[in-house]
Amino acid sequence: MTTVPHRPLQGPPRRLRDVSLAQAPSQLLGRLRGFTRSGRSAWLACVPVALVILGLFNLSAHAAELPELTPAFLINNFFLLICAALVIFMNAGFAMVEAGLCRQKNAVNILAKNLIVFALAVTAYWFIGYKIMYNADWVIPGWFKFGGVFFDPTVTADMVKEAKLVPSVDFLFQVAFVGTAATIVSGLVAERIKFGEFVIFSLVLCGIIYPISGSWVWNVGEGWLNKLGFVDFAGSTVVHSFGAWSGLVGAMVLGPRIGKFVDGRPQAIPGHNLAIATLGCLILWLGWYGFNPGSVLSMNETVPYVAVTTTLGAAGGAIAATIISQLQGGKPDLTMTINGILAGLVSVTAGCDGFSMPAAWVIGFIGGGLVVCSVALIDSLKIDDPVGAWSVHGTCGIWGTLAVGLFNMDKGLFTGHGFGQLGIQILGVVAFGLFAAISSWIVWSVIGAIFGGIRVTEKEEIEGLDIGEHGMEAYPDFSIAQN
Repeated sequence: MTTVPHRPLQGPPRRLRDVSLAQAPSQLLGRLRGFTRSGRSAWLACVPVALVILGLFNLSAHAAELPELTPAFLINNFFLLICAALVIFMNAGFAMVEAGLCRQKNAVNILAKNLIVFALAVTAYWFIGYKIMYNADWVIPGWFKFGGVFFDPTVTADMVKEAKLVPSVDFLFQVAFVGTAATIVSGLVAERIKFGEFVIFSLVLCGIIYPISGSWVWNVGEGWLNKLGFVDFAGSTVVHSFGAWSGLVGAMVLGPRIGKFVDGRPQAIPGHNLAIATLGCLILWLGWYGFNPGSVLSMNETVPYVAVTTTLGAAGGAIAATIISQLQGGKPDLTMTINGILAGLVSVTAGCDGFSMPAAWVIGFIGGGLVVCSVALIDSLKIDDPVGAWSVHGTCGIWGTLAVGLFNMDKGLFTGHGFGQLGIQILGVVAFGLFAAISSWIVWSVIGAIFGGIRVTEKEEIEGLDIGEHGMEAYPDFSIAQN
């Protein structure tokens, strides 16, 4: 893990993280006096908020007969709670990007899918998925685990003493990632899938398939890829390419939208609201500061470093996609700039703690170029990906994972550490791709066989899924006026 050089703290020999709860306010006020002397009295406004938080947590501690809660314990858990909220807010970004890049007649359907998918993710992961991923017994050591339902939210004395995350906060953070993987699927199957069948697939994905493969990497010391040394810091493969593989199989089973390919040639189907799509992109960029820095899992000196490498990756991706779209079409394509930003973010996610800052920008820049090329490749294969979800999350998820083996400062080929890490990264990419594709194909096929297919009728698709699946329209006043 990359760390950032920092100056040792000056002042009293006792650190804030080591003092008791009763001593924390005086220590904190002592530290703040330096700010007030230099005219920064606004910092004092933070004191009442901090004391309220300390008091609330202290009440909980006494209720559970825990030792006095330390500042380090409180800060780490509060930090991850904020990061979890940021990642959950990314659902708004995904909904806006997908709805904006698709047609008006399907807007309600897309918004409904993006809302329900997170509710499904929370329910399935709470009921069984979190247990499979972390706390159950191994059925096949390192590969598959099962046993029981729900997770144990108990806070222990050791968690407090060692400033660890409480199970409930950890669950919230992890379930936000599960929802992201399921939302990626939504983009790939947009504008032609039945709502109910998508709901069933999402439940299976979040409750069983994702937790199994996630345990390979993020169940530290036990998952087989984790033991081999596979690195995916925040989920370029575990979350992004996994969701993209699952959605790609669904898109292939569904087939292209009516009118997407004419005489074998891809036809542009413009989105109805690029302003909404742009806003969604910016929300996702903001949410990524919960996604990547939050994956440090504690508030320390690595957090701001990860935030900067994340930002540099997004910037590089935006620039590359814009330039290449300009060269290809003669004018810059806004949709490619949007996808370029997201491509850069996905590309640095796997190794944002271990990339140098220049490397992070270069990796994002390459990701931005790859996303433009990938969109063209997917079209040439006659696979209909309405929002470019495979190109952003699949292609760039794979690239970002491999980039660890090339650019990681402690393990990368380009930093003088040989091919070993790159080989492990390739193995992880292949394993996740095969598992996600095969398991998803089985689930899509079973759902289709039971319910008579997963695609809406031709009439419903032409009329729009808003009417066919939901009996309402996103813009009824506008439609009436047009008619």
